[in-house]
Amino acid sequence: MKLDQISRVLQLYTRLTEGEIINKAEEAERYEVNERSIQRDIEHIRLFLDEDVVRTGMVNSVVYDREAKGYRLETLYNMRLKNNEVLAICKILLDSRAFTKKEMKAMLDRLISCCVPKKNQKLVRDLISNEEFHYVELSHRSEFLDSLWDIGQAIQENRYIEIDYQGMLGSSVKTRKLKPVAIMFSEYYFYLAAFIDDKKVKENFSVLDDANPTIYRVDRIKRIKILDEKYSIPYKDRFEEGEFRKRIQFMFGGKLRKVKFKYKGMSVEAVLDRLPTAKVVDKEDDGYIITAEVYGDGIDMWLRSQGENVDQLD
Repeated sequence: MKLDQISRVLQLYTRLTEGEIINKAEEAERYEVNERSIQRDIEHIRLFLDEDVVRTGMVNSVVYDREAKGYRLETLYNMRLKNNEVLAICKILLDSRAFTKKEMKAMLDRLISCCVPKKNQKLVRDLISNEEFHYVELSHRSEFLDSLWDIGQAIQENRYIEIDYQGMLGSSVKTRKLKPVAIMFSEYYFYLAAFIDDKKVKENFSVLDDANPTIYRVDRIKRIKILDEKYSIPYKDRFEEGEFRKRIQFMFGGKLRKVKFKYKGMSVEAVLDRLPTAKVVDKEDDGYIITAEVYGDGIDMWLRSQGENVDQLD
């Protein structure tokens, strides 16, 4: 571009960033050029904005505003996380203890390098450095990110999977053919929710029906194979992960049940947060009467953990 065109483009870009509306006819008259020249200037600015995404993390574009009868700069979306958002995510990752120390360090490094401006990266690293240094791996020390992705693809494509699964410590490895329907995370572990397709295997389960999937810890899956065979679930019978997650505690599956108890502790809000389906049905002098819908027996573990703060009524 010639010097006069470069100057014109820079002036137009500056005015766009300041919120001005660029009218082609007016600018052509101002710079004593034709409207096609102004249109080319706008295209140069659009090209620059497209190439500047990596540096800024912002997806900007020059769009035509019909009401204003001119072009304006519009931020379509911000790709880059804010410093405080990155810090919060790092803290949540560290507290999850879900990954090996090697995996955790690699994820934190990439997260900070990609999402935080260079001038703030040291500050964020310093804020998590002590917690990262003292990070304690879970006892299984398994790396399962590849398996997690394979399961996700199988769910997306409605494909059967075959797994070799190591249950509780000391139990034998079992092979299962499954319909995978969801990946969930709870209390340090990732879980696979899947329906068992073998009727003989189902007979060994005390509580299992078509409405409720079986839960498997992903780190205990020793082998996974995505099969070519596909399964279909009618839309009306689809597995609703969010609703299931509200009603399950400690990833203990089972039939849907309703519990009723009196809570006598200090923070009823903590109970309502722990049990998303919980409702306060009455308030007494010494506590709250609460009901909740839950799956399986995991709720019994939680109720017992509350000690004298809870009296189970039903």
